[in-house]
Amino acid sequence: MTKEITDIFCKFAVLKSQILTTMAKNMIFFTVIFVVLLLVPDIYIAAEYIYPLGIVWLKIAWWIPTVLTLACFVLANREIWHNTSIRLFIGLVLCVALPKLLFTLIQFIVSPWIALALSAALVLVFVYGFFFGWRRIVVKNAICTSKLLPKSFDGYRILQLSDLHIGTFKANPSFIKKLVKQVNEQNADLIVFTGDLVNVRADEARPFMADLSKMKSKDGIYSIMGNHDYCEYGQDHSEEYEKRNQNILHYLEAKMGWQMLDNAHVTIGRLRQDGGQNISESIAIIGVENISKPPFPDYGNLKEAIGDLPDGMFKILLSHDPSHWRRGVLNKTDIALTLSGHTHAGQLKIGKFSPSKWAYNEWGGKYTEGDSMLYVSTGIGGTVPFRFGAWPEINVITLRCKKS
Repeated sequence: MTKEITDIFCKFAVLKSQILTTMAKNMIFFTVIFVVLLLVPDIYIAAEYIYPLGIVWLKIAWWIPTVLTLACFVLANREIWHNTSIRLFIGLVLCVALPKLLFTLIQFIVSPWIALALSAALVLVFVYGFFFGWRRIVVKNAICTSKLLPKSFDGYRILQLSDLHIGTFKANPSFIKKLVKQVNEQNADLIVFTGDLVNVRADEARPFMADLSKMKSKDGIYSIMGNHDYCEYGQDHSEEYEKRNQNILHYLEAKMGWQMLDNAHVTIGRLRQDGGQNISESIAIIGVENISKPPFPDYGNLKEAIGDLPDGMFKILLSHDPSHWRRGVLNKTDIALTLSGHTHAGQLKIGKFSPSKWAYNEWGGKYTEGDSMLYVSTGIGGTVPFRFGAWPEINVITLRCKKS
């Protein structure tokens, strides 16, 4: 038995090493691509439009945003002033580098003035997202109809929150107060949180505990772990640090009145009268730890979470990564409703387009196939305070009995 356990740990160590090596190679590749895409437009525009003007101060000023972007990139990768450097880096890429790239590409197709106008419009979009978009909370409603739903739960309202990334709001505590107020105004029967409460450390939640504790619903609040909640993205990568933070996060959520479901389930019961008889009916809330593909952690166990729940019972699964639905839930279980987050819709959505489409089949909103429904919340926050189109959202899903 000891030899078998040792072999398992050795295989795990080899797999982890392979994953880290692949990640390192990918990082080098994307770093080279990023530098090329950053510098080529700068060099071209400088040679074609800036230097011919002969203005010395403009020649110098032109390179300042690029130098700052590269500096923030290096600082973020070395985890120096991590949160600040990564936010500045993303801000400079979106508001400066991407518009330059756009101008460089389309000025070959249209006149430079039209290219400049389109690039300026892109800058305005990103500036709005950084200063105003992340504050614009919206409420989205959806209906889940199922033949498995007991009659006493017809009209039952579940409020879903996801991807709060609460450390991002340290300088803006009023946003959380506003969020809690709008959550309570929905008067939901149940509140669920589908992961990523924090960014890198559990103690990010401490300043907001009093406000988050004020969220109320008739049947309580249930939560699960998202990939950020394992606190693996901080400067300390030791197992001791990560485990300590995970334990602290469990403790803090319990203090707030949230019940975390780590590969576990609970049932919620109702009584209804039928012909003078009281009939007891119930639904199940199932929560799994994060189930993802690398580079995200995979600790979930759906079989363990379902446990001894009977077939044919109306089940709601909380699973942070929506790709789990197609890989492990759809056509493999009788789970009627899966609630996920994780994608943020890339924090950018214009019409029906979001960059999340390139990474996820299901990235935002309602998806149905057969008797199974997935709802993907595009979340509240992000490691960077920016949103455009994919506004911070509160999701309310109403359960309805399917007429036979």
